[in-house]
Amino acid sequence: MSGTKHAFTNNTAIVGIGATEFSKESGRSELWLAVEAVDLALRDAGIEPAEVDGMVTFSSDTNPEIEIARSLGMGELSFFSRIHYGGGAGCGTIQQAALAVQAGVADVVVCYRAFNERSGNRFGAGVQDRPPIPNAENANLAWYAPFGLLTPAQWVAMAAQRYLHVSGATSEDLGRVAVADRKHAATNPKAWFYEKPITLEEHQASRWIVEPLHLLDCCQETDGGQALVVTSLERARDLPSTPVVIEAAAQGAGPGQEMMTSYYYDDLCGLGEMAAVARQLWATSGLSPADIQTAVLYDHFTPYVLYQLEELGFCGKGEAKDFVRDGNIELGGGLPINTHGGQLGEAYLHGMNGIAEGVRQVRGTSCNQVPDVTHALVTAGTGVPTSGLILGVDA
Repeated sequence: MSGTKHAFTNNTAIVGIGATEFSKESGRSELWLAVEAVDLALRDAGIEPAEVDGMVTFSSDTNPEIEIARSLGMGELSFFSRIHYGGGAGCGTIQQAALAVQAGVADVVVCYRAFNERSGNRFGAGVQDRPPIPNAENANLAWYAPFGLLTPAQWVAMAAQRYLHVSGATSEDLGRVAVADRKHAATNPKAWFYEKPITLEEHQASRWIVEPLHLLDCCQETDGGQALVVTSLERARDLPSTPVVIEAAAQGAGPGQEMMTSYYYDDLCGLGEMAAVARQLWATSGLSPADIQTAVLYDHFTPYVLYQLEELGFCGKGEAKDFVRDGNIELGGGLPINTHGGQLGEAYLHGMNGIAEGVRQVRGTSCNQVPDVTHALVTAGTGVPTSGLILGVDA
């Protein structure tokens, strides 16, 4: 990967964000949630639905682009794209939108994700009910399922146990991530756990899901929708909302990557996919970890937050435990993370709500605003091929 700047960097921007409420029982269809979120994002951007000509979402989203387009009165679409790998797709949707805008194949692209993940299909239940279809994904799972590795928590726990052993980190260090997220969620009126902080003692007392993961190490299951609007920076400057510049965007898969079961990496205490993303973000933006004032790190499970701090260069290998013990990840610390509460505290929207928080931090409108934010970093799901963003102010 060369250090050449990508053509879309500093030439494209996020200009609108919109979300439904976050709940455990939305009472409406996933399409309704998607349409509502997209409508709110376009209103925030000051862009009419008829001006949208591109859409990007996840391969796992159930909401067809043309259904949303028809529901909102959009016209012709010239670009539509979907990205695989669950939560790893999040920041990749923004990259796809920026690429389309920069290439001239679309002018206004909406990125969206919506689901009834609590009242409907619950991802945390894993793969035990999957029909035995002879495809590549199921063939890979066949090496793990017979031994009881069926759920995301179980897959992560295998790697996390090794990480704790090698690094000297403890369950309490994982708990410090959960406590920080819930502290931030407690002052965010949109968060499911608004006004419900936790203590480290409460984290430690929460029941085991699979060692070393307590209940409070695992993200929520949420009903809701989130959408974001991307256009050129030139166009963005004429809109009523504050443009948030896409300073870098990257996708990455590690060598020998598997879906949540990459137990054969040379280093089981690393995330090859995030290492690949990190190298691209720093090389193409010309920035370094020292330039970042706040980050949104994908927190489906607390151990992978520690991994990410190290892979992204915010601390050395094996030093994330000390970084969090020193209070760096809380408001007022050296790198406040997940100021909206994260997926542990606000909502689990496959990380799309985290991108929205990155936008708010750069705009200066977060409910837990970090002072003087000029650059915010956002990551997508880890343990799978993933993606990341650096967002900045319009100079």
